[in-house]
Amino acid sequence: MKIVSGNENSGQEEKATNSDIERIETIGEVVSHNSKHLIHCLTIIGQVEGHYILPPQNKTTKYEHIIPALVAIEQDLSIEGLVIILNTVGGDVEAGLAIAELVASMKTPTVSLVVGGGHSIGVPLAVCAKRSFIVPTATMTIHPVRMNGTVLGVPQTLSYFDKMQERIVSFVTGNSKITEERFKELMMQTGELVMDVGTTIDGETAVKEGLIDELGGLSQAVECLYKLIENVPKEY
Repeated sequence: MKIVSGNENSGQEEKATNSDIERIETIGEVVSHNSKHLIHCLTIIGQVEGHYILPPQNKTTKYEHIIPALVAIEQDLSIEGLVIILNTVGGDVEAGLAIAELVASMKTPTVSLVVGGGHSIGVPLAVCAKRSFIVPTATMTIHPVRMNGTVLGVPQTLSYFDKMQERIVSFVTGNSKITEERFKELMMQTGELVMDVGTTIDGETAVKEGLIDELGGLSQAVECLYKLIENVPKEY
């Protein structure tokens, strides 16, 4: 048996701290070691980057970083829960939906918290966790699928847009309490957004509409995650 001296132990703790800082700086992740339960914090901020690289001045969340991280979290028996912090303007629809589907299919207890904004494809990302929270000052923009660049004006393109839209509507309504009719009504509303169709709602309205489960901040989200962890069946 190896006896670790105080100095050695201090060195190991410093090394772990430096590693955590590096993970935060590079991919926005950190594991909380000295806590009631071992939880992983994952941030989705800025614009969700998909198949195309965005300009370097854009603050982005790269899906090729998030997907392997989710797989690792699900496999790691030491990690008991996952908290996802969102402040995103949206981004690549398929990349965002892929991340949301992975989180929704995880056995690991998950909680999401929207701070600042959870716009566009950020809506599915906000509702994909087992329990969702939003702070009162946060906002969420619900609008139809849009595409930049050259688009062929043919029936097949419109059909593709419709199918993509249905995928998003189905996911959001299946992972929240909002009805399909109400979600589409908010999505297609005119007169609220200057250059677009859709609706922007604040935290309190998001909860009233059934889109988000609870109004609350970090302490409420973490406490809820602890309860989810403690209620996990023994055989899991």
